[in-house]
Amino acid sequence: MKHIESVKRILVLLLGAIGLAMQTGIYAWYWFSTYYPILNEFRKGPQDQYMGRGLVFVHWGHVYILAFYFALLLILSNAYGGLKIGYLKPMDVFLSQIFILFIVNFITYALYIIIKIGFVDIVPMIEMLLIQLVLSFVWAYITNFIYMSIFPPRKLLLINGEYAADDIIAKFNTRKDKYRIIKKVNISEGIDKIYKECLGDYDGIIIWDVPNQYRNGLVKFCYGNSKRIYVMPKITDVLLKGSTQLHLFDSPVFLLRDYSIKIEQRFIKRFFDIVLAIVLIILTSPFMLITAIAVKAYDGGPVLYKQVRCTINRREFKIMKFRSMRVDAEKDGVARLASKNDSRITPVGSFIRKCRLDELPQLFNILKGDMSFIGPRPERPEIIKQYLEEMPEFAFRTRVKAGLAGYAQIYGKYNTTPYDKLKLDLTYIENYSIWLDIKLFLLTAKIMITPDSTEGVDDDQTTAMKNS
Repeated sequence: MKHIESVKRILVLLLGAIGLAMQTGIYAWYWFSTYYPILNEFRKGPQDQYMGRGLVFVHWGHVYILAFYFALLLILSNAYGGLKIGYLKPMDVFLSQIFILFIVNFITYALYIIIKIGFVDIVPMIEMLLIQLVLSFVWAYITNFIYMSIFPPRKLLLINGEYAADDIIAKFNTRKDKYRIIKKVNISEGIDKIYKECLGDYDGIIIWDVPNQYRNGLVKFCYGNSKRIYVMPKITDVLLKGSTQLHLFDSPVFLLRDYSIKIEQRFIKRFFDIVLAIVLIILTSPFMLITAIAVKAYDGGPVLYKQVRCTINRREFKIMKFRSMRVDAEKDGVARLASKNDSRITPVGSFIRKCRLDELPQLFNILKGDMSFIGPRPERPEIIKQYLEEMPEFAFRTRVKAGLAGYAQIYGKYNTTPYDKLKLDLTYIENYSIWLDIKLFLLTAKIMITPDSTEGVDDDQTTAMKNS
């Protein structure tokens, strides 16, 4: 098993390096054929007198330029999943590459302008980006094919407890390219029988909602027999993962305490919220104006939709969005989330929801201080009340200020169940840092072009709580 994992790691690194090298090769062509000659040409002074040559490189100068470009690709690819061949779906890898290539080429072009101290032709840069995107798309599917040909889906055994396993099976079935659940057993069949079953011809064991008195023994047994284990964490597991480890004596101690962001962290977080909100309001104002006109022109109804949501300590505020549904969307007075085929969504609303334009007015909520850029998404008080009846721990999410985007939005979906959403948001809360905020803020741009993240709830649901 260790040998296979080593081979797999080497293959992924090799395929990723080849991909980055090809992208750098395309850049090298445009560097030598177009941009270096532009930056190297004679500069003119105020009265058209020649001021000497521009950028002059010897051999190693070109090497450094190409190495710098490769390093930028490597760093951003590592951060945004552009190298996760076999782990992510090929389309997800490609979407990551779109974002990565745009950022790297933007930085590169900005450096050209600084060096030239003036306008530099952008057309070759656009041509280069388009060629790189075509290569990236093709390479994402070629590498995925190579990976899957060598490493078939893992055969898994699912062990579940009291609750039905339909939901977790459905999740694993979305990645049939990686996993195949070939058998399911319930903990009620007897722990000795399950131990024996775990030694069968399986590549991994899924432990789903198994009571602690059995789960602990199962984890130790599988670990001791070199079996890969997929454990779905409980709330206490997430809390312990974010705890502080103390070394007071010769026994490890995990410290869990009442959560609060340090005062200097609150100051920095609020400072960035204000600055970024002002900058983005200015930059997106043309899009907001066009969206407002489109919403108003469609049915003559109000442009903005204001809805009561809860932020830190369940304090209520009115969140603002561009209206994407009919004016009478909740005429029955029942609070409900948007479903997958929701007839209440207007054609204009469908477009602005997919492009996230409906969320832009929330920049003013951030500026006001009701929300932050990063934090748990604010829920409606009525929906929170429903969740709390079955899951009192859901209140833990309101220990920090609500956010425009959060951990559950980056790693989950619109229709992620409240229990899973709570675990994701608690991961953010218990591991909070300014650097985590910056990482999630940058990842938000990638999520905005990921279609699955806006998937609605099922038609028979009013909240994200599964009816079963």
